[in-house]
Amino acid sequence: MGVCIIAEAGVNHNGDIDLAKKMIDVASDAGVDYVKFQTFKSENLVTSTASKAEYQKENTKNNDSQLSMLKSLELTQDDFSMLKDYAGKQKIGFISTPFDLESLEFLSTLNMDFWKIPSGEITNYPYLVRIGKTKMPVIMSTGMSDIDEIRDAIKVLKENGCPDIKLLHCNTMYPTPFEDVNLKAMDTLKNEFNVEVGYSDHTTGIEVPIAAVSLGATVIEKHFTLDKTMEGPDHAASLNPDELKAMVSAIRNIEKALGTGEKIVTESEKANKAVARKSIVAACDIKSGDIFTEDNITTKRPGTGINPMRWETVIGTAATKDYKKDDLI
Repeated sequence: MGVCIIAEAGVNHNGDIDLAKKMIDVASDAGVDYVKFQTFKSENLVTSTASKAEYQKENTKNNDSQLSMLKSLELTQDDFSMLKDYAGKQKIGFISTPFDLESLEFLSTLNMDFWKIPSGEITNYPYLVRIGKTKMPVIMSTGMSDIDEIRDAIKVLKENGCPDIKLLHCNTMYPTPFEDVNLKAMDTLKNEFNVEVGYSDHTTGIEVPIAAVSLGATVIEKHFTLDKTMEGPDHAASLNPDELKAMVSAIRNIEKALGTGEKIVTESEKANKAVARKSIVAACDIKSGDIFTEDNITTKRPGTGINPMRWETVIGTAATKDYKKDDLI
């Protein structure tokens, strides 16, 4: 399998199951591997006094609490069961990230391919223990965390049975300033933990995730929306459907372009070899018996004659026939 592309629907369905289905349609049409949602019980996720993040305040009109905002974005367990079935019909993988233990227990019944752990749960010990005990593969975002916190989380997951962990470099700011992206941190994660790495992107546009693939990312996660102008915390920093499709197309092209690393003559360029390369040719008329010298031979296209790398072999030998100017030797 090539780069795994996860289209993050998140809560951009605004709590509407019909919008969520439309998002699955968009993700499937774009050609991503998985569409991902977020499953939570608001009361289990935040306290009644928890405030919104600044970006959430900016992108929502109501000056309400985080709890109230999240409550408006909830879908039911039945909704998620329906969405998984719908994604299957649309031939796209379904993933949802749990944000509390009750949601985790529910999602463990849906037979997902792996767990996607968000950056905010990387220090949630009981959550990590329960994830590990499911013995399912994990893709874990690492926003807001340092190397020691990542190491501790991996230790908890592995000690409790997690068979495989991939790490996503991430910056948890919506949108992420380009100067804070630090794509080279993927190499640090790969070398430090000997795991596959990827990138979860919160920048505007599509160039950064494309660059991440060129630097070795095997997983890309990116938020998308049906309409960036909709009210909600994540719409403004998400891709619209056309942008999502363009990102997927570009990533697939980069995958092809990366190749195997073996330096060979490709089939596509073989036809141009004779046209672009040169041969040893007569620089002037040469008679049979004349000695080839620096003055009477040169190199010109096409490359169908003697390879110029044999120049020293030809110099000093005698012509065995007459040559006109530009004849191949």
